[in-house]
Amino acid sequence: MADPTPWIVAEDTGDVRKHAPATLRNREAIAAVLEDVLPIRGLVLEVASGSGEHCGYFAQLLCGHDWQPSDPDASARESIAAWTAGLANVRPPLAIDAAAPDWPIDAADAGLCINMVHISPWAATLGLLAGVARVLPRQGPLILYGPYRRAGVETAPSNEAFDQSLRARDPAWGLRSVEQVTEAADAQGLHLDRLIEMPANNLILVYRKG
Repeated sequence: MADPTPWIVAEDTGDVRKHAPATLRNREAIAAVLEDVLPIRGLVLEVASGSGEHCGYFAQLLCGHDWQPSDPDASARESIAAWTAGLANVRPPLAIDAAAPDWPIDAADAGLCINMVHISPWAATLGLLAGVARVLPRQGPLILYGPYRRAGVETAPSNEAFDQSLRARDPAWGLRSVEQVTEAADAQGLHLDRLIEMPANNLILVYRKG
């Protein structure tokens, strides 16, 4: 996995949309899992939506769901709004800091978080798990996507290099282990339901509220 590329403003310099190159590489594979894992209908809360490209793509493909994007960064929320403009099943982005004890949303049918756990302090993951546990119904899924370590499974050299580059940028960042995340999730009543291997040495972890 290559070192993360900073968001770049779309070619039109007057466009507030940001572009994360990884979204074009992984969105189809993630969407295929979402089609299988998400409830038939309902509200999907995406935490740390970033540029908003994923949300816009999923909302068009999985149009039977309502989508609630969010991000703590104001410029990201502008980008999300731009990428999802005109989509009737996407709500305006919320300002959600995953680590915050209170979120401006009371309920959702599913939670989604892509590529946040390793590019944020551990407190953000703990907050994500606690927050999702507050808003999900019983058996509601939380879907996490990204690179992880696994006990007894050799970490790919590309992921090791990625981990080193992340820690060089911020010592609080870095790849987490499936076991570490699952232990924290269990403490919030979220239990690992499925582990799905994805392209480019990534994983999807599906937790369900007990």
